[in-house]
Amino acid sequence: MNQAILPDPHTIPLAQMDVSDPRLYEQDAWRPWFARLREEAPVHYLADSAFGPFWSVTRFEDIVAVDTNHEVFSSEPAIIIGDLGDEVPFENFIAMDPPKHDVQRRAVQPVVAPQNLAEMESLIRSRVVEILDNLPVGDTFDWVERVSINLTTQMLATLFDFPFEERRKLTYWSDIAAGSPEIAGGDVSQEERVAGLRECLETFTGIWHQRKGREGGFDLITLLQRDPETADMVERPMEYLGNLLLLIVGGNDTTRNSISGGVLALNQNPGEYDKLRADHGLIPGMVSEIIRWQTPLLHLRRTAMRGVEFGDPTIRAGDQVVRWFVSGNRDERAIENPDSFIIDRANPRHHVSFGFGIHRCMGNRLGEMQLRVLWEEIMQRFSFVEVMGEPERVRSNFVRGYKSLPVRLHPLG
Repeated sequence: MNQAILPDPHTIPLAQMDVSDPRLYEQDAWRPWFARLREEAPVHYLADSAFGPFWSVTRFEDIVAVDTNHEVFSSEPAIIIGDLGDEVPFENFIAMDPPKHDVQRRAVQPVVAPQNLAEMESLIRSRVVEILDNLPVGDTFDWVERVSINLTTQMLATLFDFPFEERRKLTYWSDIAAGSPEIAGGDVSQEERVAGLRECLETFTGIWHQRKGREGGFDLITLLQRDPETADMVERPMEYLGNLLLLIVGGNDTTRNSISGGVLALNQNPGEYDKLRADHGLIPGMVSEIIRWQTPLLHLRRTAMRGVEFGDPTIRAGDQVVRWFVSGNRDERAIENPDSFIIDRANPRHHVSFGFGIHRCMGNRLGEMQLRVLWEEIMQRFSFVEVMGEPERVRSNFVRGYKSLPVRLHPLG
């Protein structure tokens, strides 16, 4: 497929720089665009885009400042730049402010509590081993399909206690939730999205009623039922759907694309792969570096509650304010050699991929654990996961993801 050639960002008037164009991410062409904004207009206003007018916040420290000031920068009514539309007007706790946000997050937080993560590790490892031991060694295959999607979908099915044989529905619902052109510049039709989300709601409404009153259980649906503040959420279907999608997308897209992104990063930086082969103890720090390097969620949006001066520009009440995590993670003011992939960085968790403040990613430790266990088991089996061709990237300004990544496995020895 021939892709439209994007212009050199230095030839465009600063006021017309549009980093919401999803082709920037589909073609992996975004770096010089954000480099220019960080340098010349770190808080940048675009008056006209396919997603309406918005401010871009592009430097690390400014992103943290917006992220941690929920009184001025609200998560309501939405957390992504595009228009969710009126067909499925769902809501969820990441797109809420306190106190409602705190109540709903608290209900599901126990699923990723430290003691539960410790118990989950052996389950994750057994599934990783099963996936890796069934891969074709020496043949080219799609890593996204066979490993990234497979592992994260199995984990999602466990968190929801979802019927295992139907688990690929979770992947599908995750892909369509923010996949339409209106929302993130994606390629899913609005009709398909609405139909799919209705199926998602109907399926999980049935699961809710099946589980009602069930003793024990530590899945996400049971946790919502057990908390008095969320015990009747099924009676508010758009709120129920919104929280389901938040947990599905949060548990799927981010880890899945970091699994693929890590393989690509190591292939693009063979010296780092050599470091890893020599010292498997680098894996925990490498996981954090993969998450920074990949930045699986490109942005999250806030809405200004009142006028506020932000450096030189004045942001008005009601304006969209978009924190571009993908830019903050490449900010040379906050991270040394940010465009380099370095698996033994001194402070690898110094990144913005998980956000900050009350909306910091709830499942960050679970995602890190899945990546750590995966790489521990990869290094026990294969000397090289070799990328055999260019990846096919997702068209989206929200998820920085991969549709396919051809690889070939080389055994140890």
